[in-house]
Amino acid sequence: MEMPEPNGAVLAKRAQVLARLREVLPQEALITDETGCRAYECDALTAYRCIPMAVALPSCTEDVAEILRICHDEGVPVVPRGSGTSLAGGALPSADSVVIGVARLRDVLEVNTQDRYVRVQAGITNLAVTAHIEGDGFFYAPDPSSQLACAISGNIAMNSGGAHCLKYGVTTNNLLGVTMVLMDGTIMTLGGPYLDAGGLDLLGVVCGSEGQLGIVTEATLKILPKPEGARPVLMGFDSNEVAGACVSDIIKAGILPVAIEFMDRPCIRACEDFAKAGYPDCEALLIVEVEGSPREIDEQLARIKDIAQRHAPIELRESASAEESARIWLGRKSAFGAMGQINDYMCLDGTIPVSSLPLVLRRIGEMSRDYGLDVANVFHAGDGNMHPLILFDANKPGDLERCEAFGADILKLCVEVGGCLTGEHGVGIEKRDLMGVQYTAADMEAQMRIKDVFDARWLMNAAKVFPLAASATRRAA
Repeated sequence: MEMPEPNGAVLAKRAQVLARLREVLPQEALITDETGCRAYECDALTAYRCIPMAVALPSCTEDVAEILRICHDEGVPVVPRGSGTSLAGGALPSADSVVIGVARLRDVLEVNTQDRYVRVQAGITNLAVTAHIEGDGFFYAPDPSSQLACAISGNIAMNSGGAHCLKYGVTTNNLLGVTMVLMDGTIMTLGGPYLDAGGLDLLGVVCGSEGQLGIVTEATLKILPKPEGARPVLMGFDSNEVAGACVSDIIKAGILPVAIEFMDRPCIRACEDFAKAGYPDCEALLIVEVEGSPREIDEQLARIKDIAQRHAPIELRESASAEESARIWLGRKSAFGAMGQINDYMCLDGTIPVSSLPLVLRRIGEMSRDYGLDVANVFHAGDGNMHPLILFDANKPGDLERCEAFGADILKLCVEVGGCLTGEHGVGIEKRDLMGVQYTAADMEAQMRIKDVFDARWLMNAAKVFPLAASATRRAA
């Protein structure tokens, strides 16, 4: 779609904003040319793109505050950006916005193994946190599949989880404090290096707020001692429904593995071709990992394998070495990239009760046939966080729209069975028009009033999360 040429007033406003930004930022920290800005035109939801007015790359909290004060004074929308791995359009800019990327804020500021926390700048990648402390025998638990690239700031914005969240929880369960800059440039600190802060739990409001309330520049994270050992087991089944029933029975038995991951045949095939992980030839695959002492591992896996045998697995194989375990997890962690090599896809993020897995997997298969679009399923089965990958052809007219309609029906099904629209990817632009499926008008009004307090002019990550009409009304008020 062709954009109209900006008029004189718009161009003058843009020149004024950029001139003020150049006064507070070094030349290399402000990108204004079209070619440079194009690198920030989308995130991992690549179906939607828009080149922003400018991109600012601050190096400290005070830089962020200066940028936000200018944008607030000028009435310019801002789009916070970590590493741009959002799958829901959370970092999609608008043409009149300034993207504020925190990728240069990547220092480790403090490590305290006695009190079990690390304080970092929020642009550091997820995996780099563990890499910095693993020599001391500690790790940071949340592990999204994009952990090699995704930033802690984005993890906080979307309350990210990962394969091991079944035992250790998601970001909010491992976040102790933040330094955050509000839209008017105010710097505030919430929480700190202790388990519970006094007063209202504003930290709980910020985590998962999708950049609607402010820009997180520093974070205090809980770190944990590395377990004595861990071992996965592979289970192959002849149908998705049987694998889902096995997951439900493991959870129902009161066993708490560190992870239960699910892949169906299309995903198994792509991951095996990509990573050579040694996956079996089957319709559905579970990776179940437990940890502890060798005796604890043996006892837990014995119970898990006993449950699996009741579901007639095609293959049941326990990892025999650290190298084999690493290959097993490499395959799973490579799933999104492996699928991207063979097809365009849209990745969903609905969450359901574990007991509903067999039903939901069956219904997704039926919908796939109805829509004429294939689906590859890969997800955190232990906590019911589903990631159906709907395959489509981005160059075929109408395919994207059909894919989005299919995705909307899957998410509605998740809510129908007692789940929710998102587990860790966020709402962004992808699910904003579905918010009414899960929330009443009163529910959304309460959420929007919270944004009113933090960002009265609705300039922070505008047109995300809430239905467009509601956002436009709020911003115009």
